[in-house]
Amino acid sequence: MGGYSSEFEISLKSGQVVYDTLNKSKYNAYRIHIFKQKWVFVNDMDEEFHIDKNDFSVLVNETKINFDCVFNAIHGSPGEDGFMQGYFELLEIPHTSCNMYQAALTFNKRDCLSALKPYGIKTATSYFVNFGDSINEDQIVNKVGLPCFVKANRAGSSFGITKVYKKEELQHALDVAFKEDDEVIIESYLDGTEVSVGVINYKGEVIVLPITEIVSDNDFFDYKAKYLGQSQEITPARINDDQAKMVSALAKKVYQVLKLKGFSRSEYIFKNGEPHLLEVNTVPGLTAASILPQQAQAAGINMSELFENAIESALKK
Repeated sequence: MGGYSSEFEISLKSGQVVYDTLNKSKYNAYRIHIFKQKWVFVNDMDEEFHIDKNDFSVLVNETKINFDCVFNAIHGSPGEDGFMQGYFELLEIPHTSCNMYQAALTFNKRDCLSALKPYGIKTATSYFVNFGDSINEDQIVNKVGLPCFVKANRAGSSFGITKVYKKEELQHALDVAFKEDDEVIIESYLDGTEVSVGVINYKGEVIVLPITEIVSDNDFFDYKAKYLGQSQEITPARINDDQAKMVSALAKKVYQVLKLKGFSRSEYIFKNGEPHLLEVNTVPGLTAASILPQQAQAAGINMSELFENAIESALKK
C-alpha cells in the first residue's frame, strides 16, 4: 500500500481495509508501505522495519521473513503502472494484480484506448498533448468541441482532470494536468449516463459484477465526488436490460482482450444508447465505500471472500 503518486492516501486506506478484513487464523498479514523514500513493514505498534529490495524480505527481531504472496493495493505508480508487477515477477513472488504489460497499458489512457479501438470499442474523440508541445487551442476545440475534459494521461482518482467550457480555460487546465504527468489527453464531453463495471476472476471464472450508476453532485465524477461523498453510486444501475447486457458484455470483452487478471473496474458513458469506454482500472479502490466491493456485495460476495479469492488465485498462478 502507499505509492509514489497523489493517490497514496487512498491506497493506504484500501490496504488497511484488506489487512483488517483478512482472516488472521488463515493468513499472516503484513502491512508494507511503499514510498519513494522508504519501503517498510509497519507492525501493529506502528514500528517500521526496512524491506530488503534484493528479495522483498524483511528482518524482524533477527528473523528473516519472506512473503508467499503480495496483495497489491497500490493505486497509481508504482503499483498500477507495471513497475511492481515486473519486480515481483522477476522475484517470482505471486501477486494479486494483472501482469506488468497489462498494468502499464491500462494505466496509460491514450495507449489503452488506442489498443482497444480496433475491437470496435467506442470512445470519446481525443486529442493528445505532450509537455513542451506548442498548443493550438483552435485546433483542439475544432477536434473535441466544448465543453471538453483535459486529463493527465497517467493518473487516477481524478487527479489532474479539469472540465473546460471556454477556449481561454485550456491553458490553465493543461497546467493542472501537467502537474501529474508529462502527457495529457483531451477528450470530447459525452453527455449521458455514466456507469462503472467491475470484472473479476472469481473461483477460476471471469464474472461481471452488478453495474453501478454514478451520479455526481459536482460537474463530473471528480475527487470530491469519489471520496468525499459528493455523489450517488447506485447499484444496480438504472439502465434498461439491453443496456446492461451491452455494457456487461463490453466490460468482459475488454478484460479478456487485454488479458487482465485479478480485479478490474472500467468506466463507461452511454451516448446515443451505446457505451463509450472512458478508462480501465486494474487496482480499484477496496474500502467498504469503494465501488468494486459494493458491486461484489450486491453479487453476494463479501469483502473477506473477495480478498481471499484474489490471494488464492494468485497462489494458483
